Amino acid sequence: MLPKLRFAFLLVAIAALAGAGRAGAADGFQTQAPSAILVDYDTGTILFEKDADRRIAPGTLAKVMTADVVFSQLKAGKIALDTPFTVSVNAWRRGGGPSGGAAMFAEVNKPAPVGELLAGMLVVSGNDAAMALAEGIGGTESEFSQMMTEQAKAIGMANSDFRNATGFADPGQFSTARDLSLLARHIIRTYPDYYPVFARPGIEWSRIKQRNRNVLLDAGIGADGLQIGWVKDVGYHALGSAVQNGQRLIVVVLAAKSEKERLDETRKLVEWGFQSFRQRVIFAADQEVGRAQVFGGAASSVGLVGGRPVSVLTPRAGNERITARAIYTGPLLAPVTKGTQVGRLEVTRGQTKVLEIPLYTQEDVPVGSLVDRALDGGLTLMGDSVRDLAKRTMAKLHK
Repeated sequence: MLPKLRFAFLLVAIAALAGAGRAGAADGFQTQAPSAILVDYDTGTILFEKDADRRIAPGTLAKVMTADVVFSQLKAGKIALDTPFTVSVNAWRRGGGPSGGAAMFAEVNKPAPVGELLAGMLVVSGNDAAMALAEGIGGTESEFSQMMTEQAKAIGMANSDFRNATGFADPGQFSTARDLSLLARHIIRTYPDYYPVFARPGIEWSRIKQRNRNVLLDAGIGADGLQIGWVKDVGYHALGSAVQNGQRLIVVVLAAKSEKERLDETRKLVEWGFQSFRQRVIFAADQEVGRAQVFGGAASSVGLVGGRPVSVLTPRAGNERITARAIYTGPLLAPVTKGTQVGRLEVTRGQTKVLEIPLYTQEDVPVGSLVDRALDGGLTLMGDSVRDLAKRTMAKLHK
């Protein structure tokens, strides 16, 4: 059996622009928030992270995952913004006016359109709206929460599990700052037609007017959406997106000690991110970033490309090094088809992994001749140079 080995090639080791000392470098920034992450939306570069994989009860931020499932149903045409969902007794009692919590005050056993329920859930954190959406799509909130978890895994949220649509306390419900940043990027990129609902100034339902609860929208940092929340015995959360001068940043702050700390630390992170970095292209869209060995092919290796320009944000000051590695499991088995995803490119700044993108084969590699395959059987583990030399020698002998 052909052995599968994990290969990693160091591709780039370049110093960032020289600066005065370490001022402005990513590891010079600090936040009081127990868990946080700051990500550049366009490139996916992680500008800052602190305990970003710590599992934390998401509270109201779970409603963003609820919205993601609803958005996917809308995009697939399974429901429409004017589709009516009836607000059940359960949704009204546990999440509506009688509950004493955040609510859009939907009337029990009365229909409400999906579009208004979305606004009620995302603008004023209405628990009744979240439950009505969950029951309307999943039949029960429990079934819907399974859809939430499945969709979370599908978009790469490896450390998240959801048990309800509202974010109500449950020992089995958790997420991380990193996962929530992935969710925000996914929503903004995948559902541009629906994302603006997060920034609606307010709603009016059942003759009750309510303003948007997201204080980030009025913080003067360019915020245009997502959610804030609070969890008893955990702290204050923020998941935000902000745009300045055409650049968008995703910020997550979890478990802050107070509303003030949540706002202050979120603002500090965003302002520092906009001021401290510049974009740097390290590979063009069609530029070969490495080669993968091929077993039994007409060629002994194939080029790997990212399929898009590979850009990272680097500190304007400081001297952190940027390194990139192409990683794949191989050798690949011929035939190899152009455009097949076979590995990934990992980019690190200093000691922090800031970017990871898939790598694809640059060209087709057909099955080789009997001589090629025989040589590969004996020389695969000896490297491309030895295999190529052997093949050239055999070719000369056969002339």
